Amino acid sequence: MSRNKFLTKLEQEELRNLNAQTISHYERSAHEFLEATRQHDVSQNIEALLRNITGVKPYDILDLGCGPGRDLLAFKALGHRPIGLDGCAEFVKIAKARARCEVLHQDFLDLNLKSATFDGVFANASLFHVPTQELERVLNDIYSCLKTDGVFFCSNPRGPDIERLNGDRYSVFLQLETWRGFVRSVGFTELEHFYRPSGKPREQQPWLATVWRKEACTAALEEAAL
Repeated sequence: MSRNKFLTKLEQEELRNLNAQTISHYERSAHEFLEATRQHDVSQNIEALLRNITGVKPYDILDLGCGPGRDLLAFKALGHRPIGLDGCAEFVKIAKARARCEVLHQDFLDLNLKSATFDGVFANASLFHVPTQELERVLNDIYSCLKTDGVFFCSNPRGPDIERLNGDRYSVFLQLETWRGFVRSVGFTELEHFYRPSGKPREQQPWLATVWRKEACTAALEEAAL
């Protein structure tokens, strides 16, 4: 049983409907989203993931919630082997055309990822759409798809532990300690955290970025329990 407290308990039909509503928002606005985020600078986030990955380059990286593929292009330009994933079919189509790499069309609530495949998972501004009652399961999927010593980066808008419809998108806004509770519960070890955008007073930094490792000892314990 989860040690984390769900902020809101949703029935399965309501969960499916809210998830579909969120995806539909992005289906309708995919091209507008592409243009609105084209120039967003997330190099600080990309660097935070890459500097914590050990091993020989190039790295196999899953961009979880890749949107229209901006960060896939960045990882490719740095010489790595990214794969995208998004629940929005239009984003998948755009990302494939732009980045010319594999992009999986998968819903966060129904992930189907091969175990021990990736050196890093990059979840930039995506996982805050996952309701807290499903979050631990999704984090377990992320943990499982990483190689031993693999690194998980996540950036989410922070807030006072609330989840609700935000317009027509379901959104979750957690404090650092609450988010830590969820991620630690699946076995990750925290490496660092920071707030964005950098150089601003904390009240002007709405984004919380955290970096985590799948430690060798934790992975060994997981395998022994199977």
